Amino acid sequence: MLHAEIREQGYRGSQRTVRRHLQPIRHSGLPAPTTPATPTIRQVTAWIVRKPESLAAEDQNHLTQLLTRCPELNAVATCVTGFAAIMDEHRGHDLPEWLTQADAAELAPLRSFTRSLRHDLAAVTAGLTLPWNSGPVEGDVNRIKMLKRQMYGRASIDLLRHRILHA
Repeated sequence: MLHAEIREQGYRGSQRTVRRHLQPIRHSGLPAPTTPATPTIRQVTAWIVRKPESLAAEDQNHLTQLLTRCPELNAVATCVTGFAAIMDEHRGHDLPEWLTQADAAELAPLRSFTRSLRHDLAAVTAGLTLPWNSGPVEGDVNRIKMLKRQMYGRASIDLLRHRILHA
């Protein structure tokens, strides 16, 4: 296999010569040189989403290498960090500028995302700007659904009301 590979690159020697050169390496007791493990999609996503100062130096190096090798991933990472900053700092007024930058990246998934944000831009801008959110209401809805599931749908509405009010 190695012989065929190096023969494609111009090697003219025999397979026996290749074997003879590899024999000392094979019997030296040293492990074969390993290539670094390829990062998983989950790891790369975590590196992009986290703030750069919270990444370990090794992870920062890996991310930098990936972003320089893949311009599409670099464009996505730039858009993701920009959108995360808008969300963290409640800068909804910067959303239209971010949308034009994301569209300039010319990536289909980003365009689909920006199209859906533009569909209801006023509500999205308000959600990214105002301090209010629907978290408490969603928490209550989740609690009520959990109580309803616990009763397996066998109880009457009166018992459900009693459990919700006293839980």
